[in-house]
Amino acid sequence: MNPIVIDGIDVHIEGEGADTIVMIHGWPDTYRLWDAQVAFFKQRYRCVRFTLPGFDIEKPRRAVPFEEMIATLKKIVDQTSAGRPVTLMLHDWGCVFGYQLFMRHPSLVSRIVGVDIGDAGTREHQGSLTLMAKAMVFAYQLWLALAWRIGGLIGNGMTLAMARIAHCPSDPRFIDSRMDYPYYIRWAKAHGSYRGVVRFQPNVPMLFIYGTKKPFMFHTRAWAEALAARDGNRVEALPTGHWVMIQKPDEFNQIADNWLSSRTLQSQR
Repeated sequence: MNPIVIDGIDVHIEGEGADTIVMIHGWPDTYRLWDAQVAFFKQRYRCVRFTLPGFDIEKPRRAVPFEEMIATLKKIVDQTSAGRPVTLMLHDWGCVFGYQLFMRHPSLVSRIVGVDIGDAGTREHQGSLTLMAKAMVFAYQLWLALAWRIGGLIGNGMTLAMARIAHCPSDPRFIDSRMDYPYYIRWAKAHGSYRGVVRFQPNVPMLFIYGTKKPFMFHTRAWAEALAARDGNRVEALPTGHWVMIQKPDEFNQIADNWLSSRTLQSQR
């Protein structure tokens, strides 16, 4: 099926189910991140996915301000949801943007599947990191911010080098420095910065799946425990790195499918 175009973004829709899952990727990925999930879920759900604005190597390089990002995501959900609240399936920067979409437009969202990013960036999370972990976060994020600023062959090489260091399983043919602009916006406070970001409060049913084989976590234990304690929520750990849905696709899909189909969840909709 050919994609539809919304705000200049190619939006891919597969499946004919009554419920819609909107899948949003992060760095340094594209809509292809969710191939295994679409193949699995499209039998019963409408699966909507796209490459984040500014991440598509076939389109002009640009940094997308926070307000524009949220407005584009809202427009995509509005035009693909068939008039019903959607399930958000989110990873990495997709979590950051998807969580903020929910906080601003909660009526659009019925459920959230968050992958590997929890309360990252909060004061509590910062306090939970060791000095080594803080140094690693600073190093990779500043490196990518510089890669965006430099651009061209050097910036692209810097980005691909960091993707290799991070053991990113995505196809390197679709990776370059244009994907680094969120880090540049964050550290340079450019393009309006991310001052509009508010603390994420997941007051709809949420499934959180994270990988355990990482040098540090993108959530605190207290956050995960509080999330799991709420009726209808679930927290699952898998022996993977950051890209859980690629590294353990069958396990990921089964956990998500069981949760989405649960009676408890259905009764809350």
